[in-house]
Amino acid sequence: MLQQFQLAPAKIDRSRYLPPTLTPLIEAAEQGRDLIPALNSIVTSFGFETFMYAFSGHTPKPANDSRMYVFTTLSREWVMRYDQRAYVEIDPRVICSFESCLPFIWDQASERGKDAKTDDFLDDALAHGVGSGVSFALHVVYPARTIFSLSSANPVIDDARRHAIARDLGEIVLFGQYFQELFVKAFLERGLAPPSQGAPLSG
Repeated sequence: MLQQFQLAPAKIDRSRYLPPTLTPLIEAAEQGRDLIPALNSIVTSFGFETFMYAFSGHTPKPANDSRMYVFTTLSREWVMRYDQRAYVEIDPRVICSFESCLPFIWDQASERGKDAKTDDFLDDALAHGVGSGVSFALHVVYPARTIFSLSSANPVIDDARRHAIARDLGEIVLFGQYFQELFVKAFLERGLAPPSQGAPLSG
């Protein structure tokens, strides 16, 4: 069963490098405001439309049965469909996160044609506004697996768009790191979600 959750107010160490792009997110978190407006603003500034952060309380391989916490601006319909169809087992972004810690830039052309299940996933994802994007795994102090993803409904990343993503990639990775800090401080460290327990959640 999917349930919604909210992150509690959290304070982040600002003595470390904080790109100005991310300041609205940190301020919203510190003041306990809704993070979605700040998240949407940052995501669109990087040329994407939707955001997803997923946290699994242990380190399963994609085919294992595990519970995940998900905070996303994607539709609830897609989150539920993704869960019901066990897309975590075939999602190229998840598979890549087990193979490499480097950012994974993908589109329909780069992933299509590998096998029928992947093509079916890509068709369904595209129909729900996930046509291309960038994703990467994040280090976390808990025994866990995480993935951070920005997506676009555009099915193709052309050379100009790929160059723009490469230009912004450093700040995109920092975006993921800072969001994870917020998640850990505002959710896990307050005992709202024990790292190895709980039902799948969406935000």
